[in-house]
Order: sequence, then C-alpha cells, then structure tokens
Amino acid sequence: MTSKENNQETVSFLKKHNFFGYDKNSVIIFSQSELPLVDKNGKLLINQEHKIKEASDGNGGTYSSLRISGALADMKERGIKWVFIGGVDNVLLKMADTTLLGMAIKKGVQIASKSVVKANPHEKVGVFCKMNGHPKVIEYAELPEKMAEEVDENGELKYGESHIMCNLYTIEAIEKVSKEHLMYHSALKKNSYLDENDREIIPTEENSYKFESFIFDAFEFFDDIAILRGKRDDDFAPVKNKVGVDSPKTAKELYEKYWNRNKIAI
Repeated sequence: MTSKENNQETVSFLKKHNFFGYDKNSVIIFSQSELPLVDKNGKLLINQEHKIKEASDGNGGTYSSLRISGALADMKERGIKWVFIGGVDNVLLKMADTTLLGMAIKKGVQIASKSVVKANPHEKVGVFCKMNGHPKVIEYAELPEKMAEEVDENGELKYGESHIMCNLYTIEAIEKVSKEHLMYHSALKKNSYLDENDREIIPTEENSYKFESFIFDAFEFFDDIAILRGKRDDDFAPVKNKVGVDSPKTAKELYEKYWNRNKIAI
C-alpha cells in the first residue's frame, strides 16, 4: 500500500530493482484513501492546485483501500485464506509468521497479533486491552499517564502489551472490516498551504490537524483476538525518529545483532 504522493516513486523503485526477485505478477500496488486537512480554527487548507489539501487517512484505511482497489477481490479469486499486514518501519518484522498463524488456527480466531512488553511506561506504542468486552488497542497519546504507569500484583505494567503492527487476519475478517467506518484520531502537523492572497505559506510549527484511522481500531468489531508475546530483541526494531532512540542507526544495530545471534552454519 502506498500513498498518492509516493506511489509513482515506489513503483519506479520496485521496477528498477526487478521487484527484488519476486514475480511482478504477484505484486499488487494500491494507494490508500485521503482525508482533508484543517487548520486550528477548523478551516480547510488549500493546496497549490487550488484544491482542498488532503493527506493519507492512516493505516486503518488499509481495509477499505484493499476493497476499493480490487486487491481484496483478487486475493479471494486466488484462494487466499489468510492476510498478513505489517508495518514497513520495523526491520525485524517477521512476515507471515508461521507461529502466529498456527496459534490463530488453534485458537479458532479471525485475527491474531504479535506483541512485545513495553520498554517503559512512556514508550510511544499502543497497548492492548479489552473495552466493553471487546479487544482494543489504546494509542500511547490517548493513554492517561496514571494508567500507563499502573502495575499489577506481579509488578508488571498493567497496560504493557505493545501493538507492534504484526497482524494476521482471515480473508473474511478483512472483508468484514473493509465495510466498517473506523473512528478518526487527530494529530497536529506542519502543512504548507495557500493563503487568501494566493501565497504559499510554509509553517515553522504545527499548524493543522491530520485525521487518520488506525488499523487496530478494527479489533473491536470482534469478540476476541489471539495475542502472541514475542521478544523485543527478535521482533521489534522500529524506525520512528531521524536520530536517537528508534532511529535508522538503532534499528540497524538491532538487525545486525539479531542475525549475528541467528547465524546458520554453512
């Protein structure tokens, strides 16, 4: 899945590298939907084409975009029974994790997800919980500090199971949630725009709200999901910042350490 602004660049990159050895007929690229941007006063931003400025609608848009693009119908035609959705920003993500698949089948669930224990109460990751009897993930920015620091009788964080964007679905689950309307979250971002005098304004600080749905907001449409706790050193090396914690540098170090530990003798 690409955004409209990086779709052509992504396609060109894959073609240039011959799809890294994959059969190009088995690679389907589709763009996600977009939502309008509004300023702090609720007014729509205008882009350089004098149209309402929009931005990608979050990873929760994956489900409807799969259906609208025809990719979901193509998967059903090919007889695909399970769909794995992972985030591109985790270099240790295990694509199509067979252990996760086996657990999902054994538990008889339509969705299975892998987690790792939070590094600390304030790590910027969503956490699993149950709300109104249904599985749910609370985004870190929406989890009250008091709850984030709460511990159980064993001294472990009560809300310590991190969602690391490693999710497995039956094709039926994907089809079901592709027709649902997920809730929207807002994030304050920097976005350029045209003012009333037709001048492009490039802000130096956050000036507008971006609305997006999150992929885990679909979990609440099911009675239960299965969660497999993984190991941070084996499953989670995210790239979220340019430098410092969770940067390309730290992800590269974790990636190399993982493969040094798991070398196969030739």
